[in-house]
Formats: sequence, structure tokens, C-alpha cells
Amino acid sequence: MHATRLFHAGPDGTLWSLERADGQVRVLRARGGEAEGLDLAAFLGGDPAAPERRAFHDLVATLIEAQAPAVGGAPPEAGAAAAEPSPGEEVA
Repeated sequence: MHATRLFHAGPDGTLWSLERADGQVRVLRARGGEAEGLDLAAFLGGDPAAPERRAFHDLVATLIEAQAPAVGGAPPEAGAAAAEPSPGEEVA
């Protein structure tokens, strides 16, 4: 399986994408017809203030918001039994 997702287009024309191919995930930097694959750890170890890093952070944040329930999860359904408190645990 091969998939890419663009997450930043720089003002100099550099395109930054997240790429998944052959079970590997990496960052792809493309400019002027040339492309370079960067190890994800190396990319994340770069300048945290770089625009492409902020854009990557925003991409990850949208994935988390779209997939994960809020901390604490959804409220229980009406009539659902509550968990018993552990010994020594205060009951609110």
C-alpha cells in the first residue's frame, strides 16, 4: 500500500507530505521535481518552529480530534450501571 498526504506547501515551492509505503512511514520533501524521503524521527528532531513542523503538528492534531473521544469518554447511557469504587476510594 502506498499513500501520501500533503501537509505543507512552502513559499519556495517545497511540498511536505506524509508518506506510507511498504509498511514504512516517512516525510517526503519535494521541490523542483526532486523528492527526498526523511525518516520520521529525523524530521521530528528538526526545528520545532519551522513552518512544516507546525503544519505537521496541526495534521496530527486533526487526526486525534477526528478519531479519539474526549478524555473521560462519552457519558454512560441512561440506566447503565456505574463502576464500584475500589477499596479506600472516596465516593463522590
